[in-house]
Amino acid sequence: MNHLVNHSVDHPAQRSASPPEDMASGPVPGPGSGAEPGPGAGPGLGADRVRGADRALAAGPAYAGGLADDVPPADDLCFRTAYELTVALARREVSAREVMTAHLERIERVNPTVNAIVTLDADRALERAAEADERLATGQPVGPLHGLPVAHKDLHDTAGLRTTYGSPIFADHVPDRDHLVVQRLRRAGALTLGKTNVPELGLGSHTVNPVFGATRNPYDLSRSAGGSSGGAGAALACGMQPIADGSDTGGSLRNPASFNNVVGLRPSPGRVPSWPDRAPWGQLSVKGPMARTVADVALTMSVLAGPDPRDPRSLDTPGSTFAWQLGGDIAGLRVAWSPDLGGAVPVDPEVRDALAPAVEVFTALGCEVEEACPDLSGADEVFLSQRAWQVELAYGALLDGHRDRLAPDVVWNIEEGRALSGPDLGRAQALHGALFHRVRVFFETYDLLVLPVSQVAPFDIDLAYPTVVDGTPMATYLDWMRSAYLISVTGCPALSVPAGFTPRGLPVGLQLVGPHRQDWSVLKAGHAFERATRAGERRPPVLAELGVPA
Repeated sequence: MNHLVNHSVDHPAQRSASPPEDMASGPVPGPGSGAEPGPGAGPGLGADRVRGADRALAAGPAYAGGLADDVPPADDLCFRTAYELTVALARREVSAREVMTAHLERIERVNPTVNAIVTLDADRALERAAEADERLATGQPVGPLHGLPVAHKDLHDTAGLRTTYGSPIFADHVPDRDHLVVQRLRRAGALTLGKTNVPELGLGSHTVNPVFGATRNPYDLSRSAGGSSGGAGAALACGMQPIADGSDTGGSLRNPASFNNVVGLRPSPGRVPSWPDRAPWGQLSVKGPMARTVADVALTMSVLAGPDPRDPRSLDTPGSTFAWQLGGDIAGLRVAWSPDLGGAVPVDPEVRDALAPAVEVFTALGCEVEEACPDLSGADEVFLSQRAWQVELAYGALLDGHRDRLAPDVVWNIEEGRALSGPDLGRAQALHGALFHRVRVFFETYDLLVLPVSQVAPFDIDLAYPTVVDGTPMATYLDWMRSAYLISVTGCPALSVPAGFTPRGLPVGLQLVGPHRQDWSVLKAGHAFERATRAGERRPPVLAELGVPA
């Protein structure tokens, strides 16, 4: 597509003025939680790390489920896991230039059809890869993501590389600093290759905007890739990158993971610090990782998590906690299954049907499963009030100066925030506190809450949003996301993991929610489920249609 060109600058005089600081990052959180101890390596790629990787790669799945149609060939660099690539790079079995070239070639062949990556920095990406090879060849220290290609979400500022936020107002904006998430990935050795598509200003869970258009679902090009990290999800599914960064307010890491058959983690608030951030005390929006496997999500968390003095929410647990190998069984785990949050949200039958056998996997893994859900009374009001306030804070100035260049839903969101009163926000705070304690008590009985990520399967790409779910009309573009945004309000870590497919072959993800700050426990449960089902190994049909190895 004509927008997919090298679009970067090197001289400060060429850079456009910076947007408000909150544009550079939606509110986000930070480091470890009640993670359990386990074997593992530190942040570097030393010999111990390689030996540990050998052991991990030798271990097969717990048992082969029946959902995987194909497993990618070992010689396809684009579908090796991030963990496998780091080991191969550390052993110098493959060079960073070879890995980058393979991914750039994949982008060239697939991206014009899918439209996941919207700004490409290919020349500098190859230069960075050459520098990465030189570092390794000369024995210099390297990070845990050394040599891995990554395209950053187009809401995250990248110094010298166009960042549009999906808005025509910022179509030519080139920041002069990196967002903290980008800083941490680069410091860990990841190599920037471009930016991934988002909805306008990141609002909504359908990735389409006036600057770049829509990102298509690689499992059915007539369907949505979800959002707001839809470009990231589609790029992962097609092998354009092994890991991705994203953000999540009402489901923006989880919904696109579900729609694209990949993994997305909404971490606990404070687990992944965010800077710059105009609302640094906010708990609703977080930054986090996506990848094709739970282990790769954990690997990415090992560099994203950890305290930062610029984020007052950031937790003290170091990111290296997440470098421990995921393993062990989950027998005895007390699992609450809730197909519709106790009737609170409508769910399309094809989603229910796809998840029914997946839930039985937990019983087969030795878990105690029963149908239950926490009392989420007041969660809607909390989310809608806090989100509207946050949107107005972030984008109110744009409404005043550029109303005619904003989509109607963006205008509506901002005006909803301006209509809030002090007592409205106070009531939301009180409801939020009561909700926290009800959920806390719920998790004294259960270790894990399991429910659908999304109430619908990937929908028609030409729709603004699903207007009806299982016969229930959706009044606004937010209503169909309630199965995700009601969980956001709890502050609990939540993981989307591939779980099954509809009869039309559309992916359906399962949402795993853990107790307060128990991010590692959620990853461990997701890893066990993933190994049992192998649903995430089913590759998108678009690759075969384009003659691309899958």
